[in-house]
Amino acid sequence: MKLHLFVGPTASGMEQVLAGHADVVVHAPARRGDIQALVAQNPQPGCIAIVDGTFHSFPSVGHIEIRRAIQNGWQVWGLASMGAIRAGEMRFLGMQGYGVVYGHYRDDPEFDDDEVTLVHEIDAPYRAMSEPLIHLRGFVSALQDQQKISTHHAQAIIQDLKERWYAERTLSRLKKLLLATGQMTRQDVDEALGGFNGYRVKSQDLQGFLASRCWRAEEAVG
Repeated sequence: MKLHLFVGPTASGMEQVLAGHADVVVHAPARRGDIQALVAQNPQPGCIAIVDGTFHSFPSVGHIEIRRAIQNGWQVWGLASMGAIRAGEMRFLGMQGYGVVYGHYRDDPEFDDDEVTLVHEIDAPYRAMSEPLIHLRGFVSALQDQQKISTHHAQAIIQDLKERWYAERTLSRLKKLLLATGQMTRQDVDEALGGFNGYRVKSQDLQGFLASRCWRAEEAVG
């Protein structure tokens, strides 16, 4: 069974990983109507995983089309970004969720949609031009835990980023805010930012999902 994967910037740098999965069909970030069209074109039910999706330039993937796909026998998973939002909203309607980001939407009703929002190129490979708040929040929290910045400064940095348009949430802005605390040198900040990939939980959720092959496990159970 093929996995139809709707993904964009979350898969940045994972081209070789995706190429190694012959049973994965990669689609662009999900738009309204994409799931409906896929189901109409494939009479035999299969598996869908929604990772990234549009919400600004184009209407976002709809609850009704996801629900109809499930009713028609499709497995529908959501994770990492727009998929995690929809999975959290539809977890009692048959949609399945995976990963850390999904867990936030499942367990915390106050967790905002804009935590996973970013700006990216409109065409493949959909390179990100800003950083989702969930990544920035995790990084700043780690600096606080390591006592490299105070709790006061950590809270002020997150507040600044939270109040900004998501396109302005960049590593450049984060670097400026960290230097303004006076608690870290430029070298300290650059060294810390060198490990920022470790806080990109959206991509980590996608990697884990592909490695787990949990959609295959569901097929075996069924």
